[in-house]
Amino acid sequence: MVETEDPTERLKETLEAAEEKKERWTLHVALTTAIIAVLAAVAGMLGNHYANEAMLEQIKASDQWAYYQAKSIKSEMASGTIQVLTAMDKTIPPDIAERKSSLEKDKAGIKTEAEALEKKSEAHMGTHVVFSRAVTIFQIAIAISAIAIVTRKKFMWYISMLLTAAGCYFLIMGFFTN
Repeated sequence: MVETEDPTERLKETLEAAEEKKERWTLHVALTTAIIAVLAAVAGMLGNHYANEAMLEQIKASDQWAYYQAKSIKSEMASGTIQVLTAMDKTIPPDIAERKSSLEKDKAGIKTEAEALEKKSEAHMGTHVVFSRAVTIFQIAIAISAIAIVTRKKFMWYISMLLTAAGCYFLIMGFFTN
């Protein structure tokens, strides 16, 4: 007895193979989306670190500027004392003149330190901005990957991969900006 082949069986096998290929593609999209999410989390963590460092440096700079102001007030008080004593034709005690000179020297060092702290704060903030760009691009790539799965459009996934490459560029550049 000769078995006859069902003509629809070949079609069923072809459709099953095509469906399996589609499932593999969506698996690739899901895996790459998970990797993009990890990259976004790393970039976000680094960006937050640099934002915190910028804030701490700015607080230190503000403290130095307050210290500078305190020294300026004391210096002005010493100057006022010297002016009053000079106007009254009194002898200026040497400790007041020395104190004024010492305060002026201190102010110069404090000002230099405050300005250096401000520059460090600005540098940290610049690095934060670069990492933030990476996070934003990664988030857009994740959204486009989701759209690719829902619409089953491979070109959307390719766009997502291009955006991921751009996000990786900013992630890497973040390490070199500080």
